[in-house]
Amino acid sequence: MTTIQNPILKGFNPDPSILRVEDDYYIATSTFEWFPGVQIHHSRDLVHWELIGHPLDERRLLDMRGNPNSGGIWAPCLSYHEGVFYLIYTDVKSLAGAFKDTPNYLTTATDIRGPWSDPVYLNSSGFDPSLFHDDDGRKWLVNLIWDHRKNRNPFHGIVLQEYSETEGKLIGPKEVIFKGTELGCTEGPHIYKRNGWYYLMTAEGGTGYEHAVTVARSRSLNGPYEVDPGNPILTSHGDLSLPLQKAGHGSLVETQNGEWYLVHLCSRPLPGLQQSPLGRETAIQKCEWTEDGWIRPVNGQRPQLEVQAPDLHAAPVSIPVDCDHFDEPSLSAAYSTLREPADASWLSLTERPGYLRLYGRQSLNSHFSQSLIAKRIQHFSFEAETAVEFEPEHFQQMAGLICYYNSKNYYYLRISRDEQLGKTLNVLIGDNGAYDEALSEELSVEDWDQCFLKVRIEGDEVQFLASQDRESWMKVGGPLQFGHLSDEYATRHTDGFFTDWGFTGAFVGLCVQDLSGEKKAADFDYFICRSTEEF
Repeated sequence: MTTIQNPILKGFNPDPSILRVEDDYYIATSTFEWFPGVQIHHSRDLVHWELIGHPLDERRLLDMRGNPNSGGIWAPCLSYHEGVFYLIYTDVKSLAGAFKDTPNYLTTATDIRGPWSDPVYLNSSGFDPSLFHDDDGRKWLVNLIWDHRKNRNPFHGIVLQEYSETEGKLIGPKEVIFKGTELGCTEGPHIYKRNGWYYLMTAEGGTGYEHAVTVARSRSLNGPYEVDPGNPILTSHGDLSLPLQKAGHGSLVETQNGEWYLVHLCSRPLPGLQQSPLGRETAIQKCEWTEDGWIRPVNGQRPQLEVQAPDLHAAPVSIPVDCDHFDEPSLSAAYSTLREPADASWLSLTERPGYLRLYGRQSLNSHFSQSLIAKRIQHFSFEAETAVEFEPEHFQQMAGLICYYNSKNYYYLRISRDEQLGKTLNVLIGDNGAYDEALSEELSVEDWDQCFLKVRIEGDEVQFLASQDRESWMKVGGPLQFGHLSDEYATRHTDGFFTDWGFTGAFVGLCVQDLSGEKKAADFDYFICRSTEEF
């Protein structure tokens, strides 16, 4: 029997929305402040998945300059009707404290790879929008309404409103159709129709260790909705020994052969710690319908690492290469940048063929103009390596290799210049906004024309290394804690309000800063990112 190994999308791929179009399956996941927006993975067997692109890949579709950490793209919904793909998304502009600024948009395409249409503004009443296409051709938007008022449930309920495609806007009355169950934090709605029933699937319990998938149903689209007596149908809550935690935020798909599967987010905490630096990932569970018309995972309420695969022909995909020599004219889809697209004003793959050239811009604190490209870290045993040519003229110019969670939490092996020592190495540490340096005295590399930089991750340990010849490596600083680059570590609250949120995951990347505004450039010869797990 062929099995699916969970997670199917490793490393920061949360809030999955799954879609089948004939024999092709697509999953859209959240990208938050990382650009381009929305990851799309493709499969033909639900076992093997390949990243095929990002719909929100132009500034006209997504402008996140100034967005806060863990703002940006939340919980996209991908749907399809009569030859057209529909993508609904939220671009969160603020989230700390009582208020949330959450404009929701719609873009469409006839090909999943684009081009995508100019965005249509829908509303700003809350987040997690989802578009339902009814049998009569009418389209309906559901989303969570956020309530900022004191002593109220901020998760006010799931609101329903019709979308007019001809008018390009929401029309008619708004109606709250579901207030949630006793689990609370009701969000992530999706509507499905089967055998005359409207099924409303929601995420509840909050997107942490109490997260869950719940279901309700009604004979009428606008309710009232009867709660599934077996809720929650999927959760990890109450058993920290499970390898997959935070199970929730589900989305359903039916195969060509009538089999049903549920994709959902999950996390894999470090052993013995409630810290998940790989972020919230995507897993899948096989489901079946009961005689009385409720959906159930076949292996029970708890998420499983191994799941029976559907009765479909195997469709393996190409495995991404470990080493990028920067020989192509554009970056691969595996790279992300912060809040804005990579463009010629700060990045070039052609000025020096075979090298990535980055021009230094603002600091790691910035929510506007960071010269940084990065990949998701997907394994607890992992290493990354690069070679940098950089001749800083003063201490405000820096370049190197970074492990990045957000603008307040990172580890950065950087080259810079000291007035006495010349060109130097050190590891800069961002620890929930507090700045530190791993070495009390800079390490001089004045005679190094090229700096080879490496990071090794093993469990909760992050170790940086450097070499002049790529043969003899030395440690730079002591081991650091990988768990500090996690949602759990980054989330903070004061006086009952969350002042910092963490919803993403750890990245490894290359970056350059020039705090003087002179745009000093660094050249990177290659970038290796590979798992070191034993199979």
